[in-house]
Order: sequence, then structure tokens, then C-alpha cells
Amino acid sequence: MVKSAASKPAFQGPPKNCGLCPRLAEFRADNKVQFPDWHNGAVPAFGSLDATLLVVGLAPGLRGANRTGRPFTGDYAGELLYPSLLKYGRARGTYGAEIDDGLELVDCRITNAVRCVPPANKPTPQEQKTCRSFLVEEIAAMPRLRSILVLGRIAHDAVMNTFGLRKVLYPFAHATTHRFDKKLSITDSYHCSRYNLNTGVLTEPMFHEALERAISAT
Repeated sequence: MVKSAASKPAFQGPPKNCGLCPRLAEFRADNKVQFPDWHNGAVPAFGSLDATLLVVGLAPGLRGANRTGRPFTGDYAGELLYPSLLKYGRARGTYGAEIDDGLELVDCRITNAVRCVPPANKPTPQEQKTCRSFLVEEIAAMPRLRSILVLGRIAHDAVMNTFGLRKVLYPFAHATTHRFDKKLSITDSYHCSRYNLNTGVLTEPMFHEALERAISAT
């Protein structure tokens, strides 16, 4: 459960070669052999710890963040997420799908519930639990945080568990904002994955609705 950020050291996150989850470490090692020029490690968050808005995704994509080393960069989901943040003033520059594109976040931070790429994009429950400690520490290190936008049910559950909240009382529902204290809110969105967009589960206007709700809560 998240505790006060007072007197805590700056959040560092897991090391690039984190070995807490053997299956994920082995998968990274295999990818390093195949793709030696890729990041192939735990992916650090993007944006300042002083941000009022935090976006939480599931995990790095194999050819996205696992390749580039920046959340949602180089994968299909980033093609919606970053232009949307630019549209609503939470980013500046140009999204070029590479870590050196010069894009900057504005009063926004992006992280993942699981920091290493999982096989088939599916982290196990134990891997989610193991990595949760980093999310707990990260949120505790954000003194100005007011709003969290979660992308997908797994990210929703991870954040609810981070705060020790009963998920039955705060069910996942797209564009729904959950308020459990006076300072912080959690807004749900379907994940901006290729599958969700191609099947119409999520559309650009639907995503913008959720993002607007999250931003308005800051």
C-alpha cells in the first residue's frame, strides 16, 4: 500500500537487468541474443515525478518499449497515446516513435504495472505482484500526483492493489473516474492496443473522453 512521500529518497525503479522474475529475465536474455541493439531490459518510466498526472499501462511491448527503452514508444499503442497527450497539452514536440525524437511530457508521467516485456504480452499474477513494489514506491515518490489514468484492466487492478482498495468496490469501467480520497482519483480506459482499436472496443473519441476526465481531475 502507498505511504506518504515525505522523507523518501527519489524513486529509482528496477535496474535494467532486474532478475526478480526468472521467466521475464530469461525472455529478455533470449531477445538480447536475437536483437542485441534493442533495450532488452526493465523499462524506466517517462516523465517527471513532480507530475500531477500518471498514466499506467500493462507492460512493455516486445517491439515497442522493449526495443526503444521508453514506454509506449515504437508500438501501436503509442500511435494513439502520444498524439493524444500532445493534443491536450500534456506533451510537447513531435512523437517520432523513437526514444531520441525529442518528445517531452508536460506535467505527466508514464509507467507500467510490469516493467519488463512478458512473453505473449501476458505477465503472470506472480510477476504482477512482484513488480507491484516498484509502482508502490513510484506513486509514493510523486508528491503532486492528483490523477491516475489506467490503461486496461490489469493496470486498473495493479493500481487498486497498490492502494489496498477492494476491486469489487471500484470495478473497471471505461471512462469512469474512481475517487477514494480528496486528493487523488483513478480513471479507467480500455488499453489503446491494436486489438482494441481494430475491433472497435476502443475508438479515438472514447480514449479522449477518458483522458479528458483524468486531466480534469488534476
